[in-house]
Amino acid sequence: MISSAGALPPVSDDLVVTRATPEDWPVVTGWAADEGWNPGLSDSAGFFAQDPEGFFVGRVGGEPVSAISVVNYGDAYAFLGFYLVRPDLRGRGYGITTWKTALAHAGSRTVGLDGVVAQQDNYRRSGFEPAYRTVRFTGTAPAAETPARVRPVRPTDLAAITAYDTLCTPADRPRFLEYWLTAPGHRAFLRESGDGTGSRAVTGYGVVRPGRDVPRIGPLFADTADDARALFAALTADAAGTEVAVDVPEPNTAAVAMVREAGFSPSFETARMYTGPVREFARERVFGVTTLELG
Repeated sequence: MISSAGALPPVSDDLVVTRATPEDWPVVTGWAADEGWNPGLSDSAGFFAQDPEGFFVGRVGGEPVSAISVVNYGDAYAFLGFYLVRPDLRGRGYGITTWKTALAHAGSRTVGLDGVVAQQDNYRRSGFEPAYRTVRFTGTAPAAETPARVRPVRPTDLAAITAYDTLCTPADRPRFLEYWLTAPGHRAFLRESGDGTGSRAVTGYGVVRPGRDVPRIGPLFADTADDARALFAALTADAAGTEVAVDVPEPNTAAVAMVREAGFSPSFETARMYTGPVREFARERVFGVTTLELG
């Protein structure tokens, strides 16, 4: 996710931008929480698992003042997030210098980001073009029993889920998924076909995880609206009566209808933007974005 940022003066010479370590990142997620982004409590380990070289922090006098991530997925795609400057030090050019340093990590890859809508023109000037809006819906999780053909993900499901995930995203991400499906506090479910022959195929999967404010659902990928509703019921079952959030791509009208029918309301929005083309994927299956920080 990308914070808003205005025009900045030239940077001071005292900023040093280096690659961040997992030990650096709790400070950054704290900044993200202060911005209202509701980062997941166990997200960082999964983020670093995908690309440990893709996280950057700017320091002045040894103290962190800025941050950004540019996480590479294969040879063609990268995702930019966590673009933050400590509030009391904004307007000094620390952000844009950190941005330029980190973007070099993407090389010639197309880069995606989720940015505050009001700042689209700023990102456009850096070569990003809007693709669609993503709206965070928040609401009280409904009480529901786990529907038929939905079950918790097992370790033996990893290959099948990875193959399904590849259909729903602009890049393969097996290392990330291996962590995301089993991380502390994460609960993952899949939906299977039932064709009467005894064979089973994945028709969707989803994950819910603890957030700094409320639990977050993501991803929620499904073949059909019925599959998505079944998974949504399973993902919210343990949270019945408490608030849950899910980031929904606005062009998926079936996804928007699903969360509105559950009584969820818009609470936040971003714009998905890219610097170039991305590979084709089944956008109609994306009922909930995995994260606004890593795509």
